[in-house]
Amino acid sequence: MRPSSNWTIPNVITIFRIVLVPVFVMMFIDQRFGAALLIFLIAGMSDGLDGFLARVLKQRSQLGALLDPIADKLLLITAYFCLGFVGLLPSWLAVLVISRDMMIIGGMALLHFWGVDVRSRIHPTWLSKFNTCGQIALIVAVLAKHSFGLPWHGLIQLLVATVTMSTILSGAHYIYIGLGHFPGEGEKRVE
Repeated sequence: MRPSSNWTIPNVITIFRIVLVPVFVMMFIDQRFGAALLIFLIAGMSDGLDGFLARVLKQRSQLGALLDPIADKLLLITAYFCLGFVGLLPSWLAVLVISRDMMIIGGMALLHFWGVDVRSRIHPTWLSKFNTCGQIALIVAVLAKHSFGLPWHGLIQLLVATVTMSTILSGAHYIYIGLGHFPGEGEKRVE
């Protein structure tokens, strides 16, 4: 693959999404929650757009396959860290969400080290997708509440409970899936 083939429209959009993360942090630190919400929503829409364009324009690439999940995780982890750090979300929830993602990334790296073709054998589950949707909805609800003074305390409590349960369940599910891919005793590691 030629180096220039990495400069596709979807990859540029994905890189733009990564660049939005520090912008989100700056808006958040300045307590410009409306601007932070707008940045978060733009990043979210760009996630759907880059995937759509990659399929339609037939511009899928190895770089895009690597950068897209990194961009997604970076935005979510950063948002949960910020919200938990200042107390807009319970700090234990931020730790739970971030720990789950770090565990998944670490587990995938370990499986790769053991010679498992992670890309072809491990895919996002419906539970993981539900969890990600809940995490995004919670971030949007908290930022919207603090931007516009919305009376969403009950909604946020429901989303906190939903995200807590789905984070625990999807994390446990990924551990179960991951352990099933490690070579058993007597099996040789793939070199």
